[in-house]
Amino acid sequence: MTSLEQTVNKHDMEIESISRRDFLTTSAMWAVVTSMSFVLFGLLRFPRPALFPDIPKIFKIGKSEDYPLGSEKIFEEKKVIVRRDAEGLYAISLICTHLGCIVTKHADKFECPCHGSKFDDRGKVIAGPAPKALEWFKVSQLPDGKLVVDTMKRVPIGTRYGI
Repeated sequence: MTSLEQTVNKHDMEIESISRRDFLTTSAMWAVVTSMSFVLFGLLRFPRPALFPDIPKIFKIGKSEDYPLGSEKIFEEKKVIVRRDAEGLYAISLICTHLGCIVTKHADKFECPCHGSKFDDRGKVIAGPAPKALEWFKVSQLPDGKLVVDTMKRVPIGTRYGI
């Protein structure tokens, strides 16, 4: 037998060395691992609220003169309400802390239309499945006098920017 024939026979033996049962077992194991990976990914992502990633994190809201005492302005596209009282200016998120729905403002409270959470006028939970209060964001002033809200910087409830 020539060396070429030995190489071909050896190659044929290697191909035949894996049985059909072994191939199907390995394939089934990989299918199970792949399926479980997708399930795990879905379970890890599920508890996170469906936030809007394209919303700018810092945005201008005007000058302090635009907010007389007792005023409020809703920034629909930013999902934030800005209010002014005797203590200063503050910004509250309009995104429910339960599953990320947009809350609606009523006379002296906020309500989540999806699952029924209710918040008082400061954003504290008063009813429903929401686990925590609405977020408060930092309000600050730029050197040119314009005010900005930074949604990446959360502040404790009651924190205001003094005007």
